[in-house]
Amino acid sequence: MSDPFVSIIMRSYNEGWALRETLPALRSQDHSAWELIVIDSGSTDGSVELIRAARPAHLVQITPAEYNPSRVMNHGMRLARSPFAIFLNADATPQGSGWLRPLVTALQDPAVAACFGRQIPRPDCEAVYACDYDRCFGPHRESATWDHFFSMVSSGLRRDVWERRGFREDLQYAEDDEYTRWCRASGYRVEYVADSTVMHSHNYTAAQARKRSAGDARAMAATWPGTESDFGFFRTVLLGWVRDLRKDVRFCLRERRLGELPHAARIRWAQRCGRLEGFRKGWRDYRRPGGTHP
Repeated sequence: MSDPFVSIIMRSYNEGWALRETLPALRSQDHSAWELIVIDSGSTDGSVELIRAARPAHLVQITPAEYNPSRVMNHGMRLARSPFAIFLNADATPQGSGWLRPLVTALQDPAVAACFGRQIPRPDCEAVYACDYDRCFGPHRESATWDHFFSMVSSGLRRDVWERRGFREDLQYAEDDEYTRWCRASGYRVEYVADSTVMHSHNYTAAQARKRSAGDARAMAATWPGTESDFGFFRTVLLGWVRDLRKDVRFCLRERRLGELPHAARIRWAQRCGRLEGFRKGWRDYRRPGGTHP
């Protein structure tokens, strides 16, 4: 039997340094029946020229100010010609020729609405973030015990499920988490595909880490099943920081990276403060009467 045709949807913004590896890695896949759809958010580093040379089926160019992740992904889904859509960030480089096939195979089960692959950090990844990748995607991944986990970086969606309800465009963060929670609540499965691997990581500054954590928590507040009082300084920030740092200590001991613990402590504090700040803002915006959510 021939391979099913699939649509690969890529988001790009000034990631030419990664595209020089990512685009050739796509061409090397042993599953060759695919089209490429790229939505670029105003790159100025030569990314667009690299993408054009790859001859995508679609290259959509928007300005940075127009970028909204949900809107971009919904647009990509509307352009896709396949019932199976594979999402790949421009800075996520497939490892080996077998990245694509396992994701497509998982989506051929009608009970699977979405799937996501394994991520390994880049060699320059700081310990605090490498610890997170180990917790989320490592051989004994902690995320398997969480109530829910999903990453859009390297993932797949079934079009027939997405057509029932796409991504919420009033969310600027955590839109993939919200969408896949809806999938599960609707009776579908969300599968982790460990045989599909990309290399991907970011070394955020403390300010960037706080902003990202705040954005995720603000979006989470929109659908949080508990109460506003579930989040507070003692539980969310102080105890949360201690729990996170304890895991960083174990990771750094195992990896012989103890010198990075002070940096990890700063990043975790920034993340925890951002989490509380974002949740409180999200609760005001989404849950209180007269909220100002977009």
